Amino acid sequence: MNKIPKIGCACEKPDSNYTEYRSSELGIDHTNGRHGEVSIQQCKLCQRIWIHYFVEYEHYSKSGRWFKGIVSKKDRPNITPENAIEYLESIEWYVYGGSFFESSGEIGSGKVKVD
Repeated sequence: MNKIPKIGCACEKPDSNYTEYRSSELGIDHTNGRHGEVSIQQCKLCQRIWIHYFVEYEHYSKSGRWFKGIVSKKDRPNITPENAIEYLESIEWYVYGGSFFESSGEIGSGKVKVD
């Protein structure tokens, strides 16, 4: 498990706002037909890098869910849309939320409920 230290930045709070980040698209994860949108976000305050994963199943109401976790600069080049979920499951903690969880954000760890 990759240890992710908390430093007290606003980006660690589950309800942080997307405007607090610079974002760039990494691509689409087509694993299991899920079409997950994967992006890289950088906190404007502390400059830490996050991997952000969003998926929604249009034929199910309240299926939208997102996950984000801090990525080290050395790990960042190895992350692809296809291995983003595996990476999130390997870190000590991540933030998740969405209509599927009826939550604007929670701290989690372990298995990512994406399918």
